[in-house]
Amino acid sequence: MWERFSYYGMRALLILFMTAPAASGGLGMDVASGAAVYGLYTSGVYMMCLPGGWMADRILGKRRAVWYGGLLIASGHYAMAVPAIATFYLGLVLIVFGTGLLKPNISAIVGDLYESDDERRDSGFSIFYMGINLGAFIAPLVCGYVGQRVDWHMGFGMAGLGMTLGLIQYRLGARHLGNAGVHPAPAESEAAARRDRARARWGIVVMLLIPVLLIAVSKLGLTSISATALADAFGVLLLVLVAGVFAGTLLFGAWTPLERKRLFIILVLFLAASLFWSVFEQAGSTLNLFAQRSTETRLLGMDFPSSWLQSVNSLFLISLAPVFAFLWIRLGSSDPSVTTKFVLGLVCAGFGFAVMWVAANLSASGAKVSPMWLILTYFLHTAGELCLSPVGLSAMTKLAPARIVSLMMGVWFLATSVGNYAGSRMAGLYEALPLETLFGAIAIFAVGVGLLLGLFVRPITRLAGGVR
Repeated sequence: MWERFSYYGMRALLILFMTAPAASGGLGMDVASGAAVYGLYTSGVYMMCLPGGWMADRILGKRRAVWYGGLLIASGHYAMAVPAIATFYLGLVLIVFGTGLLKPNISAIVGDLYESDDERRDSGFSIFYMGINLGAFIAPLVCGYVGQRVDWHMGFGMAGLGMTLGLIQYRLGARHLGNAGVHPAPAESEAAARRDRARARWGIVVMLLIPVLLIAVSKLGLTSISATALADAFGVLLLVLVAGVFAGTLLFGAWTPLERKRLFIILVLFLAASLFWSVFEQAGSTLNLFAQRSTETRLLGMDFPSSWLQSVNSLFLISLAPVFAFLWIRLGSSDPSVTTKFVLGLVCAGFGFAVMWVAANLSASGAKVSPMWLILTYFLHTAGELCLSPVGLSAMTKLAPARIVSLMMGVWFLATSVGNYAGSRMAGLYEALPLETLFGAIAIFAVGVGLLLGLFVRPITRLAGGVR
């Protein structure tokens, strides 16, 4: 809960702070540059889940990985509370590395608390899931208000305070966790253990060098490398990483014909999920900017910060998750296949931006529109998320060969990284295109991809070999 409080509290402010005029305490960036930095940050958070999971499995153990990750996250937020450009970027880097350590491993600890056949297991994850969404709901209300109405940097500091409270709670409550996540997985041999330790040392050296280089660039005034150029380079790295993971898995693994077919399905679902997240994750960029610049932030006679609208998605998640869970069970044998649910998710995301196309047309004259347009969009996006996100997690565990289930879970987070990156590049067009053109194109893109995927539902179901 507290880690999500820190993440969503900071995310609610990030692009607004970067694009705010320097006179009001912001960085005065244009939207293209701000969106590039935002995309580097949000995609980096999810990409680092791969090495973060590896570090916990091989070196630290899940419990210590979460602790060190939390310390890095809190340090990053406190660095951003200092009004200096060097500490701003240093803070972002620390949060990226910290979340990479914490995010994949804290979920795994919850799983370690129960035997696979323990009837309390699903209830435990339900409590965990509610904590996540409670933190994400409260964060924009607190950090958003402080950041927009008091001081940007104090808002970032509030996010750090949340992570600090989480660390205190984690340390005091450790006795209730037993041995869950205490030890890393045993190495195959002493030689393998030495190799892993050497790789970890080099990884830490690289991690330490990045913030040092950022500070040096800032101090020396070497600012010729633009945010968009960095984003372009990161996009190439991300593409190479994705291609390498899937090429290595599909081409060089000793798989049975059925396992190879299911790995191909994972690739298709990965691409569909990446495209969905590229639309959905614009909540923190284009939709956040639209809330600030083009939306009437007054409801039932009360004036509120635009960042408060970032809480709507979590509120809908808390409300609708039990409804969707009941619906899938109620449908029984008529429950749609995984691929069909992905289609529904993409179409819902597209319809959400179709709503924003109408809102953009209404605001084209300069008039501010009702917040209900954004609320309706977030409702549709949440419905799409519930069709795709939990279903995708479940599908990874069912489709992946048993010996690489953990790797495929990391790949699932990588899809979110790709989606965040692609979404940030779309957001960079916010000032370059008329909003009705941008939102309309995104709506057509998402619905079109969903309908295209719908054409392959039956062939994919046949390839799955009994996995729905």
